[in-house]
Amino acid sequence: MAGKFELYKDKAGEFRFRLKAGNGENILSGEGYKDKSGAENGIASVRKNAGDKSRFEVKESTSGKPYFVLKAANHQVIGQSQMYESTASAENGIASVMKNAPDAAIDDQTA
Repeated sequence: MAGKFELYKDKAGEFRFRLKAGNGENILSGEGYKDKSGAENGIASVRKNAGDKSRFEVKESTSGKPYFVLKAANHQVIGQSQMYESTASAENGIASVMKNAPDAAIDDQTA
């Protein structure tokens, strides 16, 4: 199964997206948007930037766990990963986003 974007509305009524790998694991989540078009633009930005390794940055949470963010050309964060147990696992997550995001279908759960 190929990766896909899920477009959904959260409990607060905001539109969000998450990228899932072929195995169903969440590999990247976007912020909340007031309008559906904002979330759709976020997905388009992930697709556009995911192929460029330099757009990813591995960070460390306050609890010491590594995670990564994907940034647009203007350095704005457009998506964030889950927390990982190791930097190597975070790097594998980046590789998965780079592989899955450009051609991932959109599963619109708001319709």
